[in-house]
Amino acid sequence: MNQESISQSIAIVHPITLSHGRNAEVWDTDGQRYIDFVGGIGVLNLGHCNPAVVAAIQAQANRLTHYAFNAAPHGPYLELMERLGQFVPVSYPLAGMLTNSGAEAAENALKVARGATGKRAIIAFDGGFHGRTLATLNLNGKVAPYKQRVGDLPGPVYHLPYPSADTGITCEQALRAMDRLFSVELAVEDVAAFILEPVQGEGGFLALDRGFAQALRRFCDEHGILLIVDEIQSGFGRTGQRFAFPRLGIEPDLLLLAKSIAGGMPLGAVVGRKALMGALPKGGLGGTYSGNPIACAAALASLAQMSDENIATWGERQEQAIVRRHARWKAGGLSAFIGRLTGVGAMRGIEFVNADGSPAPAQLAKVLEAARGKGLLLMPSGKARHIIRLLAPLTIEAEVLEEGLDILEQCLAELE
Repeated sequence: MNQESISQSIAIVHPITLSHGRNAEVWDTDGQRYIDFVGGIGVLNLGHCNPAVVAAIQAQANRLTHYAFNAAPHGPYLELMERLGQFVPVSYPLAGMLTNSGAEAAENALKVARGATGKRAIIAFDGGFHGRTLATLNLNGKVAPYKQRVGDLPGPVYHLPYPSADTGITCEQALRAMDRLFSVELAVEDVAAFILEPVQGEGGFLALDRGFAQALRRFCDEHGILLIVDEIQSGFGRTGQRFAFPRLGIEPDLLLLAKSIAGGMPLGAVVGRKALMGALPKGGLGGTYSGNPIACAAALASLAQMSDENIATWGERQEQAIVRRHARWKAGGLSAFIGRLTGVGAMRGIEFVNADGSPAPAQLAKVLEAARGKGLLLMPSGKARHIIRLLAPLTIEAEVLEEGLDILEQCLAELE
């Protein structure tokens, strides 16, 4: 299909044109079938065209397709916000707003943080990713390609090393870096918020150090700084729990949601402590399409399926299959380029490295191309694009999951 009308600044991973999909399988316009380990980049935890989500969309489309909530409230928005208040596992009452995307949720969280604290500085982390809008670009812990050629970015924003067993940066090293930041570059009383991903998505499925998360939570409480947790990619069951932050033993002040919240519909949210979410004046939050009724209906149908039992079952099955295969590949010497397995739960990445331990993005690129030719779609991540992130729907059939891993195994065995 002709792409001449598409901006050449959009980078496309797979040069195919999709036609339709069902759960963990998609077909292109030539009729070629693919097993989908991309899932719309983490959007389709419940699979393509989930029957309950499709039914909810169809039913809502016959009732009310759109109304701007700030002009007149509608039922699906109200019902979804109430349901999110029950679904997010925190000890305090929640309030929030719906958005069109994760980046918009992050943008609004920055507004809330500034309004609630009267401060401006934000601290983010190396390798983090929070969106492609102008303000969220500066939060991202990576320059190329996101920050190139766009000039000065909204700030002030500062970055710290991301402590993780996957990065080799310890809690102590990160805390020393934070101490240096406040000794040399920034007054702690000027900081509005820290923003972090409990498991970095674009960064390569890197899991935050638990001890650091708890130390940071104490530090924020001591200094009146907000902690914004971005669960846009790690949320809604991807790590084997509703969200990843309980694994760290912390609670956020503000939580960013999107991707798999609504089964493929464009929807996000920022939720948090009621006092914070009411810090801006009337009219300070809102948006024309934010919380569209059809997207809200899809989200309600998605949440209805995300019981703790279902999430645990789906996550454990996928995690065990991936961990078992990776261990076998490593033990059997399938490929010299196979590195560590990153992440937690079903949110897993496979690192590609050279003999000296350096990133091997060229080999990953070969695997992506070979896998596509055999009917498997994969997605790169990591600072050097050397980590395959596995984002198959949580609802993938066991036999389809094994078929996809078989294809990946074949490609790894052929890698030179």
